[in-house]
Amino acid sequence: MRKLIESTFVSLDGIIDDTRPSTASRAEPHHWGHPYWDEDHGNYATNLVHSADAFLLGRVTYEGFAEAWSTRSGPEADMFNTMPKYVASRTLTETTWNATLIQGDVAEEVARLKEQPGKNILKWGTGELDRTLIDHGLIDEFHFWYFPVIVGAGKHLFENTGLDTTHLQLADINRFDSGIAVHVYTPK
Repeated sequence: MRKLIESTFVSLDGIIDDTRPSTASRAEPHHWGHPYWDEDHGNYATNLVHSADAFLLGRVTYEGFAEAWSTRSGPEADMFNTMPKYVASRTLTETTWNATLIQGDVAEEVARLKEQPGKNILKWGTGELDRTLIDHGLIDEFHFWYFPVIVGAGKHLFENTGLDTTHLQLADINRFDSGIAVHVYTPK
């Protein structure tokens, strides 16, 4: 069975992103995280992507990634652009960028995808989709990339997801010279 791996950038004060105009310029991970993106960061991210043969994305992450990656070229961009993507959304009616919109019950469809032969399925970002995935025990690993920065405003990890108490087990910690520490958690 394939594993579903979630990968999320997190500041020390728990910020993962923001879509509010008042704080978005400082709360988006590509702004506060970029100074720490080095060879260690790149190698870890590349290995994570190479361990997968499909992406699972919520609408917000899908739209952001499609905008950022679809016009790029080169080995890394080609891999991102050609890898199949499965998008969970209540508002999108169609997708582009080699993506398939999940129809019907998301939990059932993700469970079906996990049963297919292949490599891991990689989910970037944390949001509303997580409640469904966690409630149905579908996430096998969480990779939380803690960056040595305090953002001060923005959307917090698992904010507005409506999750109940969920216990996880620390499986690994990867430390980079830049100060990033990736904590890998599995369900307990």
